[in-house]
Amino acid sequence: MAQTNSFLDNLLTSSATERYRIGLSLLFLLGVFLAVGHLGSGLPNSMLLMAAAVIGGYMAINIGANDVANNVGPAVGSGALSLGAAVLLAAVFEASGALIAGGDVVSTIKGGIIVPERLASPESFVWLMTAALLAGALWLNLATWMGAPVSTTHSIVGGVLGAGIAAGGWDIANWFVMGKIVASWVISPVLGGVLAALFLFLIKKTVLYRANVIPAARTFVPWLVAIMAWAFGTYLMVKGVKKVIKVDFLEASLVGLGVAALALLVMRALVVRRAATMENSASGVNTLFTWPLIFAAALLSFAHGANDVANAIGPLAAINDALSSGGVITSASIPTWVMLVGALGLSVGLMLFGPRLIKTVGSEITELDKTRAFCIALSAALTVIIASQLGLPVSSTHIAIGGVFGVGFLREYLKSNYASQLHSIIENHDASERARLQPFLDNFRDASVEEMEGLLKKARKHKQEVPLSKAERKRLKKIYREELVKRSHLTRIIAAWVITVPASASMAALLFFTIRGLLMQ
Repeated sequence: MAQTNSFLDNLLTSSATERYRIGLSLLFLLGVFLAVGHLGSGLPNSMLLMAAAVIGGYMAINIGANDVANNVGPAVGSGALSLGAAVLLAAVFEASGALIAGGDVVSTIKGGIIVPERLASPESFVWLMTAALLAGALWLNLATWMGAPVSTTHSIVGGVLGAGIAAGGWDIANWFVMGKIVASWVISPVLGGVLAALFLFLIKKTVLYRANVIPAARTFVPWLVAIMAWAFGTYLMVKGVKKVIKVDFLEASLVGLGVAALALLVMRALVVRRAATMENSASGVNTLFTWPLIFAAALLSFAHGANDVANAIGPLAAINDALSSGGVITSASIPTWVMLVGALGLSVGLMLFGPRLIKTVGSEITELDKTRAFCIALSAALTVIIASQLGLPVSSTHIAIGGVFGVGFLREYLKSNYASQLHSIIENHDASERARLQPFLDNFRDASVEEMEGLLKKARKHKQEVPLSKAERKRLKKIYREELVKRSHLTRIIAAWVITVPASASMAALLFFTIRGLLMQ
């Protein structure tokens, strides 16, 4: 759904303003450097801490630029939010999630992928975490420049793995954990895509394919939004606030159930009120999903800020504690200044560089309306819930992008299926009857197979005389063969996913040797 770009949208995406956005990000990093220099003036190796803080801020900027697009991209692409509004909303909720629910202790060895006891010295640990952080940030920067949304968790995992092997050899790695991470490359997008496609198909069958969509929407849409409310209520308890409030899955589900009951009552009242003036079409149904999408974007951003800020500040907190205590740290307390670096860096990166990836996710892979975007957001929450209960490692980035591809490929399938049904109907009638099909052919893109057959009977009854040539039939087939999912984006994104861990690991190993060489002189 195309939208006219506002002044703010153009300001955030114009190439003419790119130099200013880069300048502002450099000013932020300079501010981090000076502030940490003042705070750590009494610490040994304070310059190393200041450098690590700048790298942590750089990592946070790149997380904001790359990863946050998955939370708000579908809402922007569908027209539920303008680009400028989405950037502001996500910046507020990402920072809120990081500061309110980011926790006060973080695991510094991400996912347990290396065994820190095998390191030779605390200095090696500091160099390792610095190299891992910088490598993850550089890879995210490159992926954002290429327009490929990738997993920030996988980026830092690759960095820790590569620097760890460089510091302690191949035996330092936990290859069983790495195997689970590799498995998530397939699990995450497939689960997200399948669930998004299933929900879209359900909405089409129960609402959009009905002759009168308003009564169908009045019956089914409140329940669909209630399912989404349950998913997000449970998701927020399981993932979003887990570092503040400890609940088991049953307790989280009950909270989600309460939220779902409230959403059901509100949506029923809203749909009844809107039914009197709502357009009796798919466009009318689309309008019912606007506010659910806005809330979904906000809650996804909050949960993302609470969880993924650790990718930027975990290594930084580890370096801070290691320099203070002189030992290898496997879990580190998070000082307020470290959390601020992460939270503000996420917001700065999102506002200055996030719009490019937001547009890629929202509109460049496949065309999204509010119904499709709703299915993607719902699948993202449900997939995380299912995976967490099964103990499967999944990437929120891969889930969201898998959902986008899932609804796109479902559209392609349904389009081709309609085409075969239509041509079967045409071939079963003689030339004079075919000429009467034109009235519904003018609108066949918006009609289901059942509606097409009804239009056929109507055309035959009224005997309208509009010719349908063989060339027009071929042109109709060609229309249905168009790609509704951009294959170039599919290839580029999958390639970026596959090489994320190897690329960040290779860079981290090289950076570790460079840092060690410079500091041992």
